[in-house]
Amino acid sequence: MTEKVLYVGLNPHEFKQRISEAPIAYLPLGTLEWHGRHMPLGADGLISLGFFTELARKVGGIVLPMLFLGPDNVEQQGGREYYGMDIHSYPKNHPQQLEGSAYWVAEDFFKQILEVTLKQLKRAGFKIVVAHGHEPSAMLFAKNIKKWKEELGLDCFTCWKRGEPASLGLQTDHAAANETALMMALRPELVKIEHLPKDLSEKPLGLLGKDPRIHASFDGGRSIIERQLNNMENLLRESLRNLQK
Repeated sequence: MTEKVLYVGLNPHEFKQRISEAPIAYLPLGTLEWHGRHMPLGADGLISLGFFTELARKVGGIVLPMLFLGPDNVEQQGGREYYGMDIHSYPKNHPQQLEGSAYWVAEDFFKQILEVTLKQLKRAGFKIVVAHGHEPSAMLFAKNIKKWKEELGLDCFTCWKRGEPASLGLQTDHAAANETALMMALRPELVKIEHLPKDLSEKPLGLLGKDPRIHASFDGGRSIIERQLNNMENLLRESLRNLQK
């Protein structure tokens, strides 16, 4: 039977048992955002949720539901707002709305969401919080790690490791080779590479990074996941040891 690690599925007895063994909360920072014609709109959260589920079964802890709101670049033109890849996917000064994106909030508001979430997690008994996913969300989280340690006493982490090649990191592009490979490894039924142009000279819309038609594979995704599981396991076991001192 698969070990239960999702917060929403635990009863109070199971929650108490898991948090007593490892007071770690995992927060997937997702969006509902265009991720190419070949990937689901919830790719950010699905990847981080899948990774955290494996990590929780390896180290302990509890995986929270994914957030789908997040900050990003924003521009206003002609009385309309454009976000993220709406801006980056087109020639400068000619943004266009990509289908399905419904996630944007201002940074200050998102920071408030994170802070009240962390306060509730501390109240519930967690001492370590790992958050990862949508890059602007994870960057804002990382920027406030020291502040939240001082104010809340929580050890907070993202899954980025300094000095590591981007191609081997967790969610280091946008719907390109890295994220596509990770999705292939975690939820292969949701990846539709055949929806991308067959002509390799035609650049797919709304991607930032290496061409997934050439560079993404299930094996590549699993290799990244295993590498990052090992990195995070070492980091979190050290943090747990420090809590006992």
